[in-house]
Amino acid sequence: KGSSMRSFTRHFAGLLLALSIVGCASTSQTLAPSGKLRVGMYPGSPTSIIPGATAADNRGVGYDLGQQLAKKMDLKFEPVVFQKNADVLAAVKGGQVDVTFTNATESRKKDMDFSATFLRVEQGYLVGPGSRIKAMEDIDKPGIKVGVSSGSTSEAVLGKQFKNAKLVKANSLKQAEAMLKTKDIDAFPTNKAILNELSDQVPGSLVLKGAWGYENFAIGIPKGRESAIPLLNDFISQAKSNGQIDAAVKRSGLRGVAPN
Repeated sequence: KGSSMRSFTRHFAGLLLALSIVGCASTSQTLAPSGKLRVGMYPGSPTSIIPGATAADNRGVGYDLGQQLAKKMDLKFEPVVFQKNADVLAAVKGGQVDVTFTNATESRKKDMDFSATFLRVEQGYLVGPGSRIKAMEDIDKPGIKVGVSSGSTSEAVLGKQFKNAKLVKANSLKQAEAMLKTKDIDAFPTNKAILNELSDQVPGSLVLKGAWGYENFAIGIPKGRESAIPLLNDFISQAKSNGQIDAAVKRSGLRGVAPN
């Protein structure tokens, strides 16, 4: 009787393992139909990717966690880098990439599905060298030009809030950097991870104290692949508990992280 019970237990455990493997394979195929995990990114942001001299020197929360997610799913990691975040979001919507690590806004939830939040970052302003702007309260004034990335959260939110300041679109973070240096814009708003990186490239610039909002980062995937959400949430839970998220944040040099 004891032998039969042990045999049944081994058989049942084997069946569960087989079902688990089949389930993982099915989820991988749903999320990454090409057979590799295509991760959408854009350069210049520690939350996405900061390109290095070689692939080994690349850093960024999206880059590091994308690699780890691909490993968990036993898939080849394929970073797909676009000029700006709006292009990444369009690629997710169109299914040209499988995942991206981005701010999970209500408007973006119309075009993609999201995992649980894994990171919160303050949103603020960077002002150029010699700027007369010393505090956030000085931003929405007549004659102030505020640069925003095309299709960004900053454009959507601040465009509705401003009564006096004028929005000026920037097609990339590099262009925003140049516009601050030439004083074509007075300030540039986005998450403080990006602002601190930009400030390093613009001598005399200043990241203002305070926050006008927060970005809640999650893993975004194309609509129709929602069956992969439990796997993504499990990945996030494990990455939090084993320190992978903290390590990715530290290696990226990300500043402006808020309690999650």
